Amino acid sequence: MPRRPTDETAIDVRDLGGRIAARRKRLGLSLRDASAESRVSLNTLSRVERGHLPDLENFRRIQVWLGDPQATAREATSTPDIIGTHLRTDPLLPSEAAEKIAGIVKDLYEALSKPPRATPVHLRAARTFTPDAARELGDLLDRMYQRLNAAE
Repeated sequence: MPRRPTDETAIDVRDLGGRIAARRKRLGLSLRDASAESRVSLNTLSRVERGHLPDLENFRRIQVWLGDPQATAREATSTPDIIGTHLRTDPLLPSEAAEKIAGIVKDLYEALSKPPRATPVHLRAARTFTPDAARELGDLLDRMYQRLNAAE
């Protein structure tokens, strides 16, 4: 069952433009820079700052850029994405630093989260290659793989 917004989680869309302007000012960003960071077009972001309402997709992007945790959870699809989104919305991190840290986290995650690689084997069909021989060969290759990984 979806959660109903509470006073703490509800967003006042009438103040959306003011929140964008305040964040831009706090971070020292031009409208163009904020547009690039938020992935919302320059014209749309400008209109929203002047009090117009964005469409739903741009509204969600603005929410993420402003650091709304509920929007962040909806926008991010993987662990590195979630971490990157949080880093990009951290007011203490310059955008270049946030991008570098997010890149490092993504690279580490990809390097360390890979499932074990299967060992491909091409076997030619022959009458002498029985199912028992295939099982024994598979067991032998599995033991070799385990020993090689244990040596690392």
